Parts: sequence; C-alpha cells; structure tokens
Amino acid sequence: MGDNDHLELWLVRHGETTASVARRIAGGSNPPLTEVGRMEASALRPSLEGQAFDSVYASDLDRAMTTARLAWGDPTPEPRLREVDFGPWEGRGYDDVDPTVTAVFLQFREFEIPGGDSHRDFRRRVHSFVDELAPGRHLLFVHGGVIRVLTQDLGLDRFVATGTLVIVDWKQQHLVSVVEPGLPATFDD
Repeated sequence: MGDNDHLELWLVRHGETTASVARRIAGGSNPPLTEVGRMEASALRPSLEGQAFDSVYASDLDRAMTTARLAWGDPTPEPRLREVDFGPWEGRGYDDVDPTVTAVFLQFREFEIPGGDSHRDFRRRVHSFVDELAPGRHLLFVHGGVIRVLTQDLGLDRFVATGTLVIVDWKQQHLVSVVEPGLPATFDD
C-alpha cells in the first residue's frame, strides 16, 4: 500500500486502566484496562475499520495489546513502544512523588528518572522504531508518553486522553488530526 514519499502514523493511546483510575504511575507495569477503557478501545473500531495499513504494531504491554485487539485485531508486539520506565516510581501514587520531580517530568523535555528512563533515552528508543518503518501508513497502539515524544515538536506537547487517535504525517513532520473521546476532531489544513 505504501508509497515512497509518505510515512503516516496513526497513534492510538490505550484505554483507561486500573492504575489511571487509582492515580498510580503505570509506566512499564501491566495494569489491565477498566470497563471504561475497554469501551474506549471498542469505540475506536469504527474510525479504523475500512482503513488500510501497511503494518499494525502495539507496545507489548497488556493495556496496549488489549486496546489493539478491541479496536482493530491482532497487532505485532513491539517492546520499543513501551511507556517511559519510571524506575522506583512504578506503582506509586501520583501524590506520593516529590512535586518538584513531577514538575520536571510534566515538562517532558529534560527529565531523568534515576533507575528509569531519561527523556533522551526514551526518545531514542521510540524514534529508533519509527525510523525503521517503511514508507506507508502504520497503526500503532501505544502510551501517552510515546505519543507525546513523537508529537511534542509538532504542536501537540501534552498528554492526550486515553482512547485518543492522533494522525501524523511523519515525513513532513506535520500533525494531521487529533480525535479525543467526547471531543470534536481537530484537523490541521
């Protein structure tokens, strides 16, 4: 399907998890989707049906794999698409982490988590996967941090809601569309 001049990424953030409801840091851990998360994933199916993709990948963590199966079908698991490794923060409540450290992470530029990822290493890991994709259209079921590291220089420098679809023209470094649950789709002309 792909043409030599086009690389389009359809990025789907997994559905809501038990960790997000409990306000706990999930990163590389494996919390399951909630019922709401399963509904968010299933709600994506109509947007994806009828679309042709050259490949379909998902982070190998259960929440991304389950979202993919509910929204599309069986993806190819890819560990480089995992969320940020939060090291010692994994599983801790958001309110249990030092607010000054949290503020640096939320800026999502120069963070370095002792015993976990740095922004530089996380970005390198995610971009190494994307840089290996052949021209064409690719569907990726991923995490909020993965979407942010791929779009932060394209005008979407925030964490999108669970169940969101973001479309990027990667070759042109252009944000095409953002479809968040319960909000009207935004398209860039």
